[in-house]
Amino acid sequence: MSSFAPAAKRAKMADVDSGDEFFPGIGKIPFKPDAAATETLVFKHYNPEEVINGRTMKDWLRFSVCYWHTFRGTGADPFGFPTLHRPWEDGTDSMDNAKRRLRVAFEFFKKLGVPYWTFHDRDISPEGATLEETNRNLDEITDLALELQNETGVKLLWGTCNLFAHARYMNGASTNPDAHVLAFAAAQVKKGLEVTKKLGGVNFVFWGGREGYHTLLNTDLGRELDHMANFFKMVIEYKQKIGFTGQLLIEPKPKEPSKHQYDYDGQTVMSFLYKYGLQNDFKLNIEPNHTTLAGHCHEHDIVMASACKLLGSIDSNTGSPDLGWDTDQFPMDVKNTTAIMKVVVEQDGLAPGGLNFDCKVRRESIDLTDMFISHIGAMDAFARGLKNAARMIQDGHLSDLVASRYSSYDSGLGARIEAGTASLEECEQFIHANGEPHIVSGRQEHCEAIVNYYV
Repeated sequence: MSSFAPAAKRAKMADVDSGDEFFPGIGKIPFKPDAAATETLVFKHYNPEEVINGRTMKDWLRFSVCYWHTFRGTGADPFGFPTLHRPWEDGTDSMDNAKRRLRVAFEFFKKLGVPYWTFHDRDISPEGATLEETNRNLDEITDLALELQNETGVKLLWGTCNLFAHARYMNGASTNPDAHVLAFAAAQVKKGLEVTKKLGGVNFVFWGGREGYHTLLNTDLGRELDHMANFFKMVIEYKQKIGFTGQLLIEPKPKEPSKHQYDYDGQTVMSFLYKYGLQNDFKLNIEPNHTTLAGHCHEHDIVMASACKLLGSIDSNTGSPDLGWDTDQFPMDVKNTTAIMKVVVEQDGLAPGGLNFDCKVRRESIDLTDMFISHIGAMDAFARGLKNAARMIQDGHLSDLVASRYSSYDSGLGARIEAGTASLEECEQFIHANGEPHIVSGRQEHCEAIVNYYV
């Protein structure tokens, strides 16, 4: 997850009103399984009503478009100015521009055929001079968002608050050394929960981009972790008070922009949740690009969170591990999507979470059609991954191999170890009676060859 870039230079913009079409020449994206390789404005694999393992693709995949990259991204990077000059943008942070942009987004959602969207509060609504003005702006924008949701049938997968871009948050939000800043963040989240509930959102996400440190020399790490936990307890209390039933989610990331973030990876976040007694109220929103930044393989945190019954949602993207930073690319690698969907199917789905495309087109991909093609390609990759995973699970070759590998825990001493009833003395007696264990191959290459058969 990341924020939108600074505003681009004012683009030449035609006179538009609420009834204009912003993507002329592009209709609703069709399913065309016999399309040629160069036909990239069609779905070749994603058929939302196709049934896989008793459930439609639409229900398994629960696709969502993120607002920040898709409609606030400018193509700017640390070495270059904006390249994405959208015809609907007037270069201002005005309410009129925000409303027009929102109408653009819902036209995009409808034509792409996604059921969900996601946003940060500051993505969709300009910040005012005071909190009161900011909240009025957000109320007005979310009134329009609710109207557009009702018109299109697109729903809110989750909302979140941008607690990292403004200068007040340069030293963190819930971990800031100044209680005044933490209080401001709390007030912002209060409003964020309210508008997410208003829009029928089914999750609320926290990403702690500034919750960490750049040096330990000026940091009381223990107090900051305590403050963050107490911040989350206030969130739980208010969530219950207003009757918001959505799932709370934390999104791990090891670094960037902070040198070290407290939500480093899935295991770190789960340890934090259990330490502070928050594990019954929060789950994890996993972004694979963040997982690889932490030094793990693409699907590691998804597998880990699912194994601990805490996988709530996925920010479906990928990165370039050779670069070493958060590139937020669209997931086009079918082997990766297969690995992810195998976990999703085995845990019987992601609901109320989903697959949110926290991705941005490359700064060189400047055409409006690139916005569609990137999402279509990723959706097709996940549709293929779903079908591959379903076949893999149905055939059972990998699951049978894993079951056989751990079969010594199904009876005798192994079963007692697994149940937590064995003792060191009993283990010692077993070795005296049975001697040295027999070494068994892990058959890694055999497993990889099986996966290649399906992919």
